[in-house]
Amino acid sequence: MIAAVYAGFERTEFPGGPFLQGSFDGCEPAEEVGPFTTIEDWRLAEPALLDAHYCALSFFSEGGFRFFIPAYMVADLRGQLLTADPVFHLTHGFSVFSYSTTVHDKAMTHRSGGDTLLNPRRYGAMTWEDNVRHRMAVFTREEVGSIIEYLTFRRDSDDVPEAIDAALDRFWRPRAESAPTADMLAAFLAKP
Repeated sequence: MIAAVYAGFERTEFPGGPFLQGSFDGCEPAEEVGPFTTIEDWRLAEPALLDAHYCALSFFSEGGFRFFIPAYMVADLRGQLLTADPVFHLTHGFSVFSYSTTVHDKAMTHRSGGDTLLNPRRYGAMTWEDNVRHRMAVFTREEVGSIIEYLTFRRDSDDVPEAIDAALDRFWRPRAESAPTADMLAAFLAKP
């Protein structure tokens, strides 16, 4: 499984330190993403760093996420992560989940994912699934293949296999047929 991740991401290029951070709201994004700006080979990212900066997965730019997610996947497969959850970041948004809380003796139910609006004041009619589709569209066909293998492997040991199945069915498997290949991406970048 680890070899499949390495193979799928062998041509993934470092987007550059200044282009790793995707969110600039507050100081937390810079604090979480900052330690990654000089790691130009994802295979050299130490599992302790990945786990200490698990929130970076939420604050990376699309290019930063694409570059570092294989490091998180490999560390997860090796059992080296205590807090970081790459499965969540590859699946959240494709299925709806809800949870209930009580605030001041009033029961409240919160929904997230799927067709739930992300934050209407900020993003208008964008749903969670719209957002995650945009974020995950950066992967090449080879990278998507590795992600599918990883998620399929993790489904058997995950607490929420339904979320993995929804992500595989709604996005990852169709994307495996339509995503540009690494060669297509390289040819486009080589154009004068």
